[in-house]
Amino acid sequence: MKLHTINTGLFKLDGGAMFGVVPKAIWQKTNPADANNLCTWAMRCLLVENENQLTLIDTGIGNKQNEKFFHHYYLHGDDSMEKSLNSLGFSLTDVTDVFLTHLHFDHVGGAVIREQDKLMPTFKNATYWSNERHWQWAVEPNAREKASFLKENILPIKESGQLKFIDEVENVAWQKDINISFAYGHTDAMMLPKIYYKGKTLVYMADLLPSVGHLPLPYVMAYDMFPLKTLTEKQVFLEEAVDKGYILYLEHDPGNECCTLQRTEKGIRVAETFNLSDL
Repeated sequence: MKLHTINTGLFKLDGGAMFGVVPKAIWQKTNPADANNLCTWAMRCLLVENENQLTLIDTGIGNKQNEKFFHHYYLHGDDSMEKSLNSLGFSLTDVTDVFLTHLHFDHVGGAVIREQDKLMPTFKNATYWSNERHWQWAVEPNAREKASFLKENILPIKESGQLKFIDEVENVAWQKDINISFAYGHTDAMMLPKIYYKGKTLVYMADLLPSVGHLPLPYVMAYDMFPLKTLTEKQVFLEEAVDKGYILYLEHDPGNECCTLQRTEKGIRVAETFNLSDL
C-alpha cells in the first residue's frame, strides 16, 4: 500500500461558524482570521494505492459552480485535483474508487464535472462509495443543511450507475487494510476510513476533527447538526486514538497534514505534527 496527499486548493469559511461557541479571542490564536472574520482552510484529499485499486478519499469543492457561488468561499492556492494526481503520474481515469466521507459540497464537489451542458462523474472508470443512510439524508435535506447538499454534486453520481453503498456497520471491513467507522454529529452517518499502514493506524478525520485547533472538546463547529453528539463522539475517539497511537490525517487544517496525540493537564492535545510523506 502507498498513501499520497492530494491537495485540491484552499478556501475560506467564517471563523465563528468553524469554532461554534468558542470566542474569537481564543480560536484566533491557532487560526487567525482576516478582516472579514474568515479563516483559511485546506481541502486535503487522500489517494490510496492498494493492490490493484487506486482509491481517492473525498474530492474537494470542484470547479463547476458559478462565479457567485465561489465568491462566497474565496478559493485560492495553486493546487487542484487534476494537478495533484498528475504530479504523481496518475490521471482522472486511473482512479478506480472514490470514497465520499459525506456529501457536503467541499467534500463531494470535485466528484462531478460539467461537460458542455451535462453534469458527469469526474472519474469515469471509478465506483463511487457512500452509504444509504447518509445518501437519503443528503437528497432529502433539512432546511438548515440544505445549502451544503447541492443536487448537482450528488444526483449525477447515482444517475451514472457508478454509485454503491457501504454497509452501515461500525468498523466494517471495506478494502484490504481499510475499515470504516461512522459518526453522526456533524451530519448523519459520516464515514471515517481507518487505514492500516506501515504498522500504524491512520484515520482520515473528515469533519469530526477539521484541524488541530479543534482538539479541545468544546471546539465544535456551528455547522454540526448535532453538536452534543459530536462532543461525545470526539471524546470517545480521542481517548481511543491516544490509547492506540493513531495517526490523524487532517482534511481541513491549512498547515498540518497529520498529527499524533498525547494526554496533558488540559486534556488530549497534539503530540507531533508532520507530513504524510514523513511516515
